[in-house]
Parts: sequence; structure tokens; C-alpha cells
Amino acid sequence: MLLLLTRRALVVIYWYYFKDISNAHEEHPIMKPMITLIFQRHWNPYLVLLIAGLLSALYFGLTSTVWAVTGEFTRLGGDILSLFGVDTSGWQYFDMVKLEGATWERADGWIVWGMFIGALIMVLLSNSFKIRLPQQKRRYVQGLVGGIIAGFGARLALGCNLAAFFTGVPQFSLHSWIFIVATGLGTFWGAKLTKKRWWKGRPSLTRGAAAPSQVSKRVIQPYIGGAIVIAYVSLILYFFASGQQLLGLGALFGLAFGILIERGQICFTAAFRDLFLVGRSLMAKAIILGMALSSILTFIVIALYGLTPITQIAALSTLIGGVLFGFGIVLASGCETGMMYRLMEGQVLFLPVFAGNIIGATLLAYAWDHLGVYELLVSSGAKINLFEAIGPMGALVATLAMLGGLYALTVYRARCYRSQFTQKKSVKHEAY
Repeated sequence: MLLLLTRRALVVIYWYYFKDISNAHEEHPIMKPMITLIFQRHWNPYLVLLIAGLLSALYFGLTSTVWAVTGEFTRLGGDILSLFGVDTSGWQYFDMVKLEGATWERADGWIVWGMFIGALIMVLLSNSFKIRLPQQKRRYVQGLVGGIIAGFGARLALGCNLAAFFTGVPQFSLHSWIFIVATGLGTFWGAKLTKKRWWKGRPSLTRGAAAPSQVSKRVIQPYIGGAIVIAYVSLILYFFASGQQLLGLGALFGLAFGILIERGQICFTAAFRDLFLVGRSLMAKAIILGMALSSILTFIVIALYGLTPITQIAALSTLIGGVLFGFGIVLASGCETGMMYRLMEGQVLFLPVFAGNIIGATLLAYAWDHLGVYELLVSSGAKINLFEAIGPMGALVATLAMLGGLYALTVYRARCYRSQFTQKKSVKHEAY
């Protein structure tokens, strides 16, 4: 199956980049619409997130673990400290997240690097990589600070927009419900802050009426993307052939998730922030439907194979961590998934955001026992899973009902914004 998909992808790349596109349509009438759909347009968020929900349930069934990101960021921070001679062997948080081996020796590591690589491949094949610098230097500082806050909050809550949200809710862990509310609050306050004039700074004026640049039809980006495809697929095949099944699955699913987030432009920050600021609800609704499908499929996987759902501690730390995470991702202009594909697109701003995530996650690992965070915010909590608390069917019904309520609130917020906007426009029209 993997070889078949790779072959088909390479055929499409060949027709697009090695044939004249106008002749390609005449010689192979299926190719032009396929090329346009895959490379020249972003994919429908509903479709992307439903596929992501399906794949996350499948990944859980195959590995008994979930699609996650910031846990590996924490481990990466520990690896960096070790390089500088810092002894982290006594840090309780690193023991909890099992900091052992290099990032290349962990399936969780290949999920992360696979996401970067998958996003980069699609950026290159669509010929859309371009170095982009923020217009204001302050954005680097804001991105770093936002990344640190988000990284610290995510690990305090024991999960980010994936493990404590998109893949956490389908695991029926109560801490995910708390995280959703807390992240919403943090995002709301973050959106309020970023509207302040002192935060935005002075607008940058640029000279207009510039002639559009001429882009050569045959460029190097797709060739590099194709080479990376071949190299990465070869690596995945090597993992499976050498008996390293978990690494192979991590690399394969990471690749798939990376492709999805880039082509769908999936960013949880945009979903929350845009809903509050401009009443845009498309991404939020797609995320909710993706979680609903994943919840149903995960329920089936648990029932068929007797797997134990992954449960994290529900405590004050979940609430505070969720608020910090939501607040931080708005300041940084991107969550972990948004940061990944935007960085691969060449948006330099997200380098400090990436660094900030690692720094924040590592700071939390230090504060966990050295600064008493665990005793103060976590120790009084408990692992509560709805499967055990209210039974399997009760857990599924309650989860779907909660997601249905979120969907209704999202639609209501979008309608309220449109109504307010229409009223303001009407008042201005009458004034003139």
C-alpha cells in the first residue's frame, strides 16, 4: 500500500513538473484536476480533520499511544541540557515522560519530525516555500515569549492542542474537558491583549504599485521535494524491514499528519482566535467534527481490542496550564501544529516560537519538583476517565453531547458576530 501510494504521488509530480501543464491536460485529462486539487489549492478543513480523526484513532489502535507533540519537545529540551552537561537524571518530570534514548530512537520523536517533513514536502511540491520576515522586529520577542508561555502551559496541563484536546477528548479523559474550557479562556484573553495598540505597534508602510515578479515555470523546489519523498519513504521501509515497527509507524503517521496540517492549514490558534475576533467558525467546527469521529472510532478500537484509554491527571494544573497555553498560542500567533507548517513555509517568526515551546516545556520539567509545582498544583488531582466513571456507553454519549454543545456554541458565536457587524454597518449607513 505504501509503495502504491508513493508511486501514484510520483506520477502526479512527474506530470506536473516534467510535462507542459497545458499538454498534460490533453494527454492525460485526469492529471490537471488532480494536480490542481493536490498542489494548487488548500484542502477543505472538514475533510482534513475528519481524516486526522480517523488516523489518530488508527494510530492508537496500532501503538496504544496517541498523536502528540509537546511531550517530545520536553524530551528534546532534556537532550539539549544533557549536551551542556546538565544532569537531569533526578528530574521527576523526565522520569514520568520516559526520557530515554535519542529523539531518533523514539516513535514519539518520529511523529514530530515526520510532521515537519510531511509539511515541508507539500510546501516544496506546491512550489510555495519562501523566506518571510515579520515586518516588525518586536514580533520575534512576542513569538518567543508566547512560545515559552504556551510550552510551559501545555506541559503543566500534560498535553497541548493534540494530547489534551484533539486526541485527548477521544480518550475520554476528564482532564481534556477542563483543558478545552481553560484554553478557550486563555485564547479569549490573548485575543483581547493582541488588539491593544501598544502590542501591535506602529503599522509598517510599504510602497505600492510594484510590478509582480516573474516566477520561472521550472523551479528547483519540486525536485527537492521529490528527492525528500524518496529518501523518507526509503527510511520508513527500512524501519519496517529492520523490525523497528514503532519507529516505522511513528514516521509514517507523522508524515501523514504533516501533510494534512499543511494542506488544510490546520491551526488551533486560528480556530479559537478568529472565532472571538471576527466570528469565523470554519476551523473550529471542523476540529469539533474531527474529534467526534475520532471519539467514535476510538470507542470501537477500545471495545474490539480491549485497550486501556490514556488518562491524565485532572487537577488545578490542568486549568492553569490550559489558560497559559491558550494565552501563549495567541501571543505567538500559532499553536504547535500551526507553528510547524508555517515554519516549513519559510516564516522565520516561528523559529523563536519553536524555541520558546522547547524552553517553556523544559522550564516546567524543572519547576515540577524543584519549584514545588507538583505539590502545589498537581498532587491533589486524580486520573479520571469517563469509561470507568460512567461506563463505556455513558462516556461516548457524554463526549458526543459535549462536542455537540461546543459546535452549537461555535455556530451561535458566529451568528452573533455577523448580527453585530450588520447592525454596526447599518448604523454607519444611516449616519451618512
